[in-house]
Amino acid sequence: MTTNGTTDTNPAGIRTLGSGDHVVLCLHGWYGSADGWGLLPDVADTQAFTWVFPDIRGYGARRGQTGAFTMEEVAGDAVWVADAIGADRFSVLGHSMGGKAAAWLQHIASDRVRALVGVNPVPPAPTPLDEQGHALFFGAADDPAKRRAIIDITTGGRHRDAWLDQMVGFSTSTSDRDAFAGYAESWINGDFHDTLGAPEVPTLVVVGETDPAISAEVAEQTWLQWYPNAALVSLPECGHYPMFEAPLALLDVVEPFLHEH
Repeated sequence: MTTNGTTDTNPAGIRTLGSGDHVVLCLHGWYGSADGWGLLPDVADTQAFTWVFPDIRGYGARRGQTGAFTMEEVAGDAVWVADAIGADRFSVLGHSMGGKAAAWLQHIASDRVRALVGVNPVPPAPTPLDEQGHALFFGAADDPAKRRAIIDITTGGRHRDAWLDQMVGFSTSTSDRDAFAGYAESWINGDFHDTLGAPEVPTLVVVGETDPAISAEVAEQTWLQWYPNAALVSLPECGHYPMFEAPLALLDVVEPFLHEH
């Protein structure tokens, strides 16, 4: 796949875009992949930044790979990616569960991470679910209708059926069932926020105004409490998938922040 003449996909599942000195390692979410970033790669600044989009185990080009399917493993694999592309220093951007993995990555490679960006990021603590929510999220690995319902709920029930169906189709076609289920266990129940201490890394947390799951209130009670140098931005008319819903608005806040660091 080629975008703007600078995108590369290889069997290791690492897609790169741009030629800038500032490397941004992007960890995708539960429904994502290296190719699951909407229009963000098409409108990103490729002069100042080199954007790196790896597949996590069990997704995209890495379907069929075994593993523990945990946030800690995703972070460890991301360090390997940074080494593989020769990035001694880099920023990390994580979407949804990728944000939780990014928190652990920053912890284990704190001397290498320039800045941390969480896009609708799951906090590095357990996600509280009631009985209905538990059934919905843990049933999504085997039920496309549940996957669809989650997307619809976390975008405020605002989007057309065709888009919801496309998102579900992409998710089921790009992820292994056991990986999808394993990551759910890790991002929902995993808890390492006490281990992190109070990281002083410059941090930006971006949420969507219509996302009831990772809301501004949730971010204020978690990320902004635990990261002393964190700032919060809420995007209007946007839910849990700003790279699809509002890619320009997302980059309008992310890129200036990264330019500062």
